Amino acid sequence: MHTKTLHQNILSAEIHNIKMVDLVGQYHHIKSEIDAAIQSVVDRGHFINGPAVKDFELSLAKYLDVKHVIGCASGTDALQVALMALNLEEGDEVILPAFTYPATVEVVALLKLKPVLVDVQLETYNLDINHLNRTISNKTKVIIPVHLFGQCADMESIISIADEHGIIIIEDNAQALGSSFLFSDDVVNKSGTMGNLGTTSFFPTKNLGCFGDGGAIMTNDDELANKVRMICNHGQQKKYHHSIIGVNSRLDSIQAAVLNTKLVHLEHYISKRQNAADIYDIAFEEIDGLFIPKRSYWSTHTFHQYTLRVVDHKRDALKKLLDAKGIPSIIYYPLPIHKQIAYADIVAYSGILEQSEKLCKEVISLPIHTELTSADQEYIIDTIKNFFGSGV
Repeated sequence: MHTKTLHQNILSAEIHNIKMVDLVGQYHHIKSEIDAAIQSVVDRGHFINGPAVKDFELSLAKYLDVKHVIGCASGTDALQVALMALNLEEGDEVILPAFTYPATVEVVALLKLKPVLVDVQLETYNLDINHLNRTISNKTKVIIPVHLFGQCADMESIISIADEHGIIIIEDNAQALGSSFLFSDDVVNKSGTMGNLGTTSFFPTKNLGCFGDGGAIMTNDDELANKVRMICNHGQQKKYHHSIIGVNSRLDSIQAAVLNTKLVHLEHYISKRQNAADIYDIAFEEIDGLFIPKRSYWSTHTFHQYTLRVVDHKRDALKKLLDAKGIPSIIYYPLPIHKQIAYADIVAYSGILEQSEKLCKEVISLPIHTELTSADQEYIIDTIKNFFGSGV
């Protein structure tokens, strides 16, 4: 790269200072609310299982219209605890997508269950229903649909398949909290509330994120909710009386206070992300070789990530240009689960996971967050258009 061009790129980066996610900017908009909530916890001194945790669980349950929300230490813990609550046996099969973050398969492997991978749809990045149907066996006990990047998998079809075979559903809702699913009978449910159990993450970069690690499990089943609470708290329902083997996985009070404060703003946060996604869509939809994320007719999209597909082996070149222009981007994900060294000899799957492998070579996620400015987004769009020869 010529010195003059490099200097211009550095100046552009300094002018825009674009972030993948601007957590500090978001905090400053509600600083007084957040600070007061944290101070309230400190003043009361109830740092573990305090009133702030109960308040948040009740608030989130009301928002999701679900009977029970149980806070825990992380989204990964939420998945593990949900599986622990199901009385599964070693070797029982758990179906999940090949294109996802490894935490989903990680907990399955840790519990000595058998991860069985299913391919995903090229357009929506979510579970391929036809492949799911072909993968069911008499050993299948659980399906974990991952609502990737912010919109629901085809839950109506997944529920129908699960009901037919007596299979339990755990929704991995770490990226789609706040999205809604429209059933064919016009019933609308929030993501994470349609399966037997739902799980989510409050990692700071999530649409509803805390200031550390945090997660939650959702269910309408009273018995499962009671068991989940026990597992999260060392297997005890009464202090120092341990009925089952559990873990130490609790959402601490300060994080709950932060989340309860931000929950009030969640719909606004989602709206801002959706507006930014609309602008991207309009800018990119006519560019050859570039595919915008498909909006499923059955689900709203919260756009935890805005993920493009770049075909004709141009993805890496585009990322290199964005880096040079000071525009952050991330590849979610560079490898499918069956290509990860840790899981290559553990997972089972049938056929070729062609779509998942293809996506790993094509996807790229752009900045999308509540603090993204019009000027920053215009700069991102112009840079990408110029790359494809569609500059204005």
